[in-house]
Amino acid sequence: MTAELIAASSLGAWLYLFTARAGFWQISPPAKPPRVAIGKSVCVVIPARNEESLVGDAIKSLRPWPVILVDDHSSDRTAAVAAEAGAMVIQAGPLPPGWSGKLWALSEGLKHAQRLAQDYLLFTDADIVHAPNNVAELVARAETNKLDLVSLMVKLRCRSLPEILLIPAFVFFFFMLYPPAWVANRNRRTAAAAGGCILIRSSALDRIGGIAAIRGAIIDDCALARAVKRSGGAVWLGVTRDAVSIRDYHTFAEIRAIISRTAFAQLYHSAWLLAGTILGMAVVYLAPPLLLFTRNPLAAVFGLAAWILMSIAYSPTLRFYGRSAAWAPLLPLVALFYISATIDSAIAYWTGRGGLWKGRIQDER
Repeated sequence: MTAELIAASSLGAWLYLFTARAGFWQISPPAKPPRVAIGKSVCVVIPARNEESLVGDAIKSLRPWPVILVDDHSSDRTAAVAAEAGAMVIQAGPLPPGWSGKLWALSEGLKHAQRLAQDYLLFTDADIVHAPNNVAELVARAETNKLDLVSLMVKLRCRSLPEILLIPAFVFFFFMLYPPAWVANRNRRTAAAAGGCILIRSSALDRIGGIAAIRGAIIDDCALARAVKRSGGAVWLGVTRDAVSIRDYHTFAEIRAIISRTAFAQLYHSAWLLAGTILGMAVVYLAPPLLLFTRNPLAAVFGLAAWILMSIAYSPTLRFYGRSAAWAPLLPLVALFYISATIDSAIAYWTGRGGLWKGRIQDER
């Protein structure tokens, strides 16, 4: 009876995810917005900390837009490389209490951006290379659809074995949590953005009280989107091939650190939510293949059906990353990795190492 209950719960979860969560799994770049002459101005703000090997290419890809690079206390040549690439370089001041490092750096850059009186601000990262028309198309989408915030999940590197196994799943899980159709729906509370590429109206940022309104947020991109939507603004989230990350992840440990940095914050530092998440992921992702080894025929059939639905749902994300659908049945193994990283995130928070990023602890009790 227990096996049948678990099997029914797993299959029921996948039937819901497959049919009733706004088609989040049907990942594909949206149609291009109309090419219209809009004449709106944009200022790009990039926070950077020890990014000398990447930042030059990122800045060059953003020409001819004005770029402000905020050097967040780097110990390498980030500032020099950025200046050589054509950016205005600002040195961030000492990090005040209550601020996350990235948001403080953005705030420092905005002090200078505001003097330029731009219609829009583009927040992007030091490892993101943009296609020549990407910024103009973001503005066109915002103007055409009267959006206050437009964000793109950039295409991440997917070449090494750790990247192939874990990066598509990262995108899949993100859109499962924040279905783009729900994000765009002005009558729903769901709001999210992807921090590598966020275009926001200057007026919308002013309306929420500026970056200071979310100054302590660890998951800053989604916090910004929530603040904009709560203020009555319209938010849009999509995926793209026109902006790509050039950062490589060669080891499982590197990707584990990225997940661990924010996972427990996503659960509001709640031990109960952590336990519920582990149980839920075990039922939804781990149980289907394991049920095949039970002596209960009905449980095995339900488990197989759930595993098949899971694999079908995951396949479009793999195709987006140029990978075979043959990787899809391994999603339960990938989910186990994400569960362990989430547990690691909680342990890091409880031991005073929460949100560790480039030597800086950002998520303290």
